[in-house]
Amino acid sequence: MEYIYSAMILHSAGKEIDEKAIADILKAAGLKPDTARIKALTASLDGVDIEEVMKTAVAAPAIAAAAPAAAAAGDAPAAEKKDEKKEEEEEGVSEEEAAAGLGALFG
Repeated sequence: MEYIYSAMILHSAGKEIDEKAIADILKAAGLKPDTARIKALTASLDGVDIEEVMKTAVAAPAIAAAAPAAAAAGDAPAAEKKDEKKEEEEEGVSEEEAAAGLGALFG
């Protein structure tokens, strides 16, 4: 993640995202830069509109979070009914059945 963060720092500062700049940020943070990872990152960012990606990344969690919340609100009565059925089933064991089960244990 620190490699991506360094690229984001460079982008927000209006600097060019290149191998040397990323390595410098990582060194300043006290990390030992991995040149292979830096090259892979800069190659993957080549031609990418970072502003557009950041807007999409920020909007995606908000949309994703809203969908389950809306679904959960609509499913609340159904969930309550399922819980009630579970409780009824759990309570459905009579004392006689429980005693018979214990009797089988002790012969």
